[in-house]
Amino acid sequence: MSIEKKSKRLERREKLRKDAMKNRLAVIGLITAGALLVVLAVIWPQFTTIDDLIVPEAKTLPNPDGLSLGDPNAPAVIEIFEDFQCPACQYFSENIEPLIIQYLVETGKARLVYRHYPFIDGPGASNGGESDQAANASMCANEQGKFWEMKAVIFANWNGENQGNLSNRRLTAMAEAIHLDMNAFNACFDANKYKADIQADFDRGEELGVSGTPSAFVNGVQVGQPGKVPTFQEIAVAVDAIAGTGE
Repeated sequence: MSIEKKSKRLERREKLRKDAMKNRLAVIGLITAGALLVVLAVIWPQFTTIDDLIVPEAKTLPNPDGLSLGDPNAPAVIEIFEDFQCPACQYFSENIEPLIIQYLVETGKARLVYRHYPFIDGPGASNGGESDQAANASMCANEQGKFWEMKAVIFANWNGENQGNLSNRRLTAMAEAIHLDMNAFNACFDANKYKADIQADFDRGEELGVSGTPSAFVNGVQVGQPGKVPTFQEIAVAVDAIAGTGE
């Protein structure tokens, strides 16, 4: 073999080697970039600051008392069972609840009561799941008279189940965003102070036959079809049937 042919063959081998190396590096780069995106999606919520949050304007609510709104002596009591990670609950809270407040609570026909039903974490989740911790945070906000503000900011910033959107860091940032006393909030939150109250709501839901969220009950009777979001019309009909007769 001539020296010239041998040299060309060596050059081609070197070129193929370099091309193969470039391809491997490109693949490794794509895999690394993909892995980084996954990691970023998981850890980014942990670095949430107040500036990253949507904070709804505080609304004037009728006779707020803890987790209830309205006249404590109203003839009808509407209980709504929700999980803060539930997308249908977000829809209900932002679209149907305002109608309930305006037309049923403010008119004195009904009192509205929020009930915790944190089930999305699953039965195997220990304290620290996003549903449980969101409920925990809301109760610590309630301790400072701001349950409804916390509820609004949680739902305003929801965008997926078990995605880190309701991580402890984000919930703490939400508490700060609604101007809670953070020393008191953190002590309450870290201690899971209202675990028994949240469990009591869940147990009541079990007794009433809650099979999903949101579920609505008027004077202990379920409204709408199980598994479907209760409509304002369904709730209003049930309330009017009671308020109209004074039962």
